[in-house]
Amino acid sequence: VQLQASGGGLVQAGGSRRLSCTASGNLLNSYALGWYRQTPGSQREWVALFRRGNNIDYADSVKGRFTISRDNAKKMVYLQMNNLKPEDTAVYYCMQKFQPWGTEYWGQGTLVTVSS
Repeated sequence: VQLQASGGGLVQAGGSRRLSCTASGNLLNSYALGWYRQTPGSQREWVALFRRGNNIDYADSVKGRFTISRDNAKKMVYLQMNNLKPEDTAVYYCMQKFQPWGTEYWGQGTLVTVSS
């Protein structure tokens, strides 16, 4: 299973960015599929996830600003980020997991830098 994230870059505060991730397998069979982020010296934190049953969860810090979506046919997962803030600066990773006790598969990460 290989995931690949892309779309990072430099954006001004208040701007928007869309991240893309090439996932694997039947996305609808994923137990969890979505996005995490990490800043230097901090633990990786989840941002937005599809959970089995088409449930979607957002971290409180991004609710109302970020939207996760997917294209099952293309095996793509997206993260639309609006009204970006400097504190959103991080390396963003996509993650896919097929069973609750199963392996977490990670993409290589893509850096988003939000300037004030």
